[in-house]
Amino acid sequence: MKDFLDVLGIKAENSGVFAGEWIENPSGGTLVSVSPVDGKEIARVKMAGPEDYEKVAQSASKAFAKWRMTPAPKRGEVVREIANALREYKEPLGKLVSYEMGKIVAEGEGEVQEMIDIADFAVGLSRQLYGKTMHSERPAHRMYEQWHPLGTVGIITSFNFPVAVWAWNAMLAVVAGDTMVWKPSSKTPLCAIAVHNIVNPIMEKHGFGGVMNLFVGRGGKIGETFIADKRVPLISATGSFRMGRRVGEVVGRRLGRTLLELGGNNGIVVTKDANLDLVVRAVLFGAVGTAGQRCTTTRRLFLHEDVFDEVVDRLKKAYAQVLIGDALDRKTVMGPLADKAAVEMMMAALEKVSEQGGEVVCGGKRLEGSGYESGCYVEPTIVVAPHDLPLMQQETFAPILYVVKYKDLQDAISWHNSVDQGLSSAIFTNDMISAETFLSHRGSDCGIANVNLGTSGAEIGGAFGGEKDTGGGREAGSDAWKAYMRRQTCTLNWSTELPLAQGITFGD
Repeated sequence: MKDFLDVLGIKAENSGVFAGEWIENPSGGTLVSVSPVDGKEIARVKMAGPEDYEKVAQSASKAFAKWRMTPAPKRGEVVREIANALREYKEPLGKLVSYEMGKIVAEGEGEVQEMIDIADFAVGLSRQLYGKTMHSERPAHRMYEQWHPLGTVGIITSFNFPVAVWAWNAMLAVVAGDTMVWKPSSKTPLCAIAVHNIVNPIMEKHGFGGVMNLFVGRGGKIGETFIADKRVPLISATGSFRMGRRVGEVVGRRLGRTLLELGGNNGIVVTKDANLDLVVRAVLFGAVGTAGQRCTTTRRLFLHEDVFDEVVDRLKKAYAQVLIGDALDRKTVMGPLADKAAVEMMMAALEKVSEQGGEVVCGGKRLEGSGYESGCYVEPTIVVAPHDLPLMQQETFAPILYVVKYKDLQDAISWHNSVDQGLSSAIFTNDMISAETFLSHRGSDCGIANVNLGTSGAEIGGAFGGEKDTGGGREAGSDAWKAYMRRQTCTLNWSTELPLAQGITFGD
């Protein structure tokens, strides 16, 4: 067993259910976690059955009654300790993220840094859960808004960011006074178990062992039970569009709340006056980083005809220098895809390129042989395509970059906005009019719009999320904390009269 697994408390066989304490023998069967890095079994996880989920839900509900009465600044102090613990375990947890998911170790550690950053943000936020005071139209009345904890927050995370997305939700929910139940991806259960091994000793030390709860379980019946549970007023779900639509349907039927982050089909527009050095670096990181498995991955590139050939040539040279291999080797630039199914999905998409009028000009092959035994390694791919290539309408979760030539900026923006997804977008230009056009009402229709930087690399200080089929949710930064609380308008009459609003008189 690798050293970092021991440090994180990962055993050969692990419980995947935490309900204020680890449930030793949950009844939902066994899940085997296999690394895409080398194809080897990492460890096994005992999943939750229906009765185990019930214990989890009850744990969160019971803890909420006590946690919500803890002053928010005190809750912030607990989060501060969590941030410090994450700093201590940053390296081993980052390595586990890399080994179980496949992203390179620099990105794995970077993901843990995101957890630390959002925890630090939440500490300050714990003293800034502000409400507004309003002037009443009635004399001797005072009006104000206040925010209360919402209850138990359900968090469903995807494999590509197996720990950071939980933290984006969890740290804000904790300072808001909520408890939580986490359902991680079945592709990365060990990351979730390791996180609970880090954070729950801190919660237990303060007497709040049931605030953060966890269950590992495949979708199907137990997942449906989770999203249909009225004890969970908010479900925050990150994943596929199909999954998000199902979550929205079930939760909406019970009039619950959802916060959906459902991926993107992100584009970059490059004008003829752009700094091409910046373009190549940003596109390389955006399209190749995490092997194209980020929701903010750059998937479409719109190049002005005057710079098209030069940028494509420079990208091909840059792609040729990408070192592909072991995610734990710090020299590696691109690790494997998450599993063999992801490879098959990528190959199936590439088979359609030529018949739809596109051309693969770089990469596109499976990698085999020494170092690639897991079968999860591929070459990052560049496809030159017409603007109406049908494949570009869907998000293929793999390192495929579609490159389109344009002449008029408004055409490029129109093509950029033509997809169903609307998460992250960017323009590279040195022209103020072009930049402001892209950021205007007739520009990008995405939740994130950047100028002279790529589609990836969002900071926790800004609200993260997108429009259209991306789900409309916002996590981290700004006023995203309001999603985890309920607003209450309060009116106080400090007179001896009872005037009615709108000047209404009733009776005498």
